[in-house]
Formats: sequence, C-alpha cells, structure tokens
Amino acid sequence: MNELYVAIIFIHVLSAVVSIGPLFVLFSLLSKMHHSNDHTNKAYISIFRSIVRLIKHAGHVLVGSGILLVIMGPWSWKTPWIISTIALMVISIFFLARAFSPKLKKMEESNSDKQLLLKQLKTSTWTYIGLLALMLALMVIKPTLW
Repeated sequence: MNELYVAIIFIHVLSAVVSIGPLFVLFSLLSKMHHSNDHTNKAYISIFRSIVRLIKHAGHVLVGSGILLVIMGPWSWKTPWIISTIALMVISIFFLARAFSPKLKKMEESNSDKQLLLKQLKTSTWTYIGLLALMLALMVIKPTLW
C-alpha cells in the first residue's frame, strides 16, 4: 500500500470521527437549553449551529477522501457496501438539511414551543447518529449484501 493511500485512509477516518463525535456534545447543549433564558438560548443556538457546520464540513472531507479511496483502491463503485453507503449518504444529506436549521430558526421566535423543539432536535440528533453509524458500519464491516 503506498503512502498516499494510507494518508487518505487516515484523513477519511479522522473526518468520520469529526463528523460523528461532535453530535454527542449536542445532547449536553440540549439539556442546558431546557433551562436557559432567551439571551443564553441565543448563545446555545449559535454553538449548536457551529457544531452542525463543523459536521457538514467534515462530511465534505469524508466524501472527498472516500471518492479518492475508491478510485485509488481495490474497490469498485458497484460494490454493494459502497452503493449502500452512497444511498444512505444521500438520505442523510436531505435529512441534515431539514433536521436542524429550521428547528433552530423556530427556537429564535419568541412564541415558539421551546420544549417541543428541543425534543425534536434531540430526536433528529439520534436519527442522524443512527444514519452515520450505519454508514460507518458498512465501511468498516464491508458486508456482502447481494
């Protein structure tokens, strides 16, 4: 295995960690948001948005490095676990676009149901973790699906 390929694997794994890890910080943030006032809540929303932005950018690196690994490595685009991972990635992109930003915008409105939105954000976070964990499992296990 050449050194460039190994470096891209490292970048791919690191970007996967950065794509998933910060999601767990959101649970602590959501817990604090339950008891925050409007001023503090704005700061928490800003932090929440920053974490989601970090996750998105890490996802871009993850996709780019994954493409390079398929091009340079022994895997074909027709490999079942790669096709499944790409399908889940497309689903997760659409999910991510609707899961956080609209709810965070509603939280900034004074007449919003804060507790309901926090519950929805928590559910969205767990759902997104589940999608990412499934993609991670496909990449690590590389199962023969068909």
